[in-house]
Amino acid sequence: MSPPPLILLSGTLCDAQLWTPMLKQLRIRQVRCLIPEGEKSALATAQRLLAQLPPRFCLAGFSLGAMVALHMLALAPHRIAGLALMAVNPFPLPPDSLTPRRAVMTQAQAMGLREFVLAQLWPRYVANARLQDIALRDTILDMAERCGINTFISQTELSLRRHDCREAVRKFQRPLLLLSGDQDSICPAKGHQALAELAPHARWQEFHQCGHFLPLEAPDRCASALTSWYEEVKECEAMR
Repeated sequence: MSPPPLILLSGTLCDAQLWTPMLKQLRIRQVRCLIPEGEKSALATAQRLLAQLPPRFCLAGFSLGAMVALHMLALAPHRIAGLALMAVNPFPLPPDSLTPRRAVMTQAQAMGLREFVLAQLWPRYVANARLQDIALRDTILDMAERCGINTFISQTELSLRRHDCREAVRKFQRPLLLLSGDQDSICPAKGHQALAELAPHARWQEFHQCGHFLPLEAPDRCASALTSWYEEVKECEAMR
């Protein structure tokens, strides 16, 4: 039996470049990168992705991609051989945050996407020690520009329309990996801790001096963690 392919789900305003530094070190042959966008809810996005993926696969999502991965798990746990969630927020959105979150889309349109990301998001994206890393900053800004304002609006809307999928995590018995950064203010440790408490078999690693953008801030550590997780997945699949 051949190992299941690894599906990578990118975050908001991220394309395949998000994974490039990590993939150079990742010892997994079958890898496919997807961008969650286009639908008006996380559930609809999960349904579309499941319709185009093979019967069984490994799934790793970053930020928005991790949120969509949780919905895919809730819909089709039997198809997912292993799940890795990086910088995830598993909690439902508080109703009183809908209006200010939608106002952010209007602000991004008015400012221009690159300036908006630079002024509003970049200071929260990475660890304090990386704020002067111009190459890292420009990689993130360039991805945002390639994605464009329409993708940002679509992705923001689907993140607002999400469900609480934590029960699916509690029931999931395949290899589960949680990765977080100790300086991530967007998806802080409490979300990862909540999932780790639901699934005691999960492996949770918190990277020191890392912010939100784990795959770009710590590609070597992400590659090492994912490689070990994938080896565990293969062992479990061999025993099916």
